[in-house]
Amino acid sequence: MASLVLRGVRKDFGPVEALAGVDLEVADGELLAVLGPSGCGKSTLLRVIAGLERPTEGRVELGGRDVTGIPPGRRNVSMVFQSYALFPHMTVAENIGFGLVVREVPKPRARERVREAAELVGCEDLLERRPAELSGGERQRVALARAIVREPDAFLLDEPLSNLDLELRTQMRAEVKQLQRRVGATTVYVTHDQVEAFTLGDRVAVLREGAVQQVGTPDEVWRAPWNRFVARFVGSPPMNLLPAGGPLRVHGVPAGRALEIGVRPEHVRLDREGVAAQVVLVEPVGSEAYLRLRLAGGEELAARVDAAERPAPGDQVRVAVRREDVHVFDAETGERVSWT
Repeated sequence: MASLVLRGVRKDFGPVEALAGVDLEVADGELLAVLGPSGCGKSTLLRVIAGLERPTEGRVELGGRDVTGIPPGRRNVSMVFQSYALFPHMTVAENIGFGLVVREVPKPRARERVREAAELVGCEDLLERRPAELSGGERQRVALARAIVREPDAFLLDEPLSNLDLELRTQMRAEVKQLQRRVGATTVYVTHDQVEAFTLGDRVAVLREGAVQQVGTPDEVWRAPWNRFVARFVGSPPMNLLPAGGPLRVHGVPAGRALEIGVRPEHVRLDREGVAAQVVLVEPVGSEAYLRLRLAGGEELAARVDAAERPAPGDQVRVAVRREDVHVFDAETGERVSWT
């Protein structure tokens, strides 16, 4: 059963169309990661779900009821922001329980719920401190506890880990995943970081210029991108796109139309029987190396190889790809083309 549904949601800010007819369904207890570049409408989407922005067109349903015209305070959703948004003059306990005070929850019950939420996120020892005394990771835990304590119908997380350093972000990512599983809450997690989206999301929705490009499990989005944008946006380095009739030929690709073949860098192999290429650049990255290659026709190709096998800049090599690793796209529309 879908706990959260968006139907034809469009949002305009004057002449700017921030959301272009978004259709999404999030199942009860599911974590949907919304992934896209800066300015694609991710935060606007969350604000529309929360009721902070009213859609120009379309409908938002939560728990089976239409909440499109209902103000934020009556939607029973909790939002966690990138900036934490903690009250500096309040203790951690007061920050977590502020929403319960506003709702006039009896004090004994409120204290119990604050303690339970703090224990869930691991900040029960910080309840008497103030935000200025906390690290970034501790502040994020408090923000999560404040969201949990409301027992909402949906959690909305707007790039909550982007202010943390890499090590802490990795740690918090694992904790957010475990927390969401324990709480079992329907969650929409917005991010521009594909590692976050793919490790956290039960499904991933890729957004571009306010429009949904693809929705699927992380494996589905990775293995079968629906169009050129998704193919290039997901992956680092991004997928190579080459003319289907170019030097890197693949048996069985349909002829007679303008097509592109796509192959991820990790699927480009050094092969003595392959096509000739010159090594332009070598970037060692630990146990791997990224290569920039130039084919006979001038096309550039990125490859990811074992560092122990890396050639040197200027070397002549031969490369090949397996047929099963090749994606085919219409060169004009960018849409995926089925082929066998």
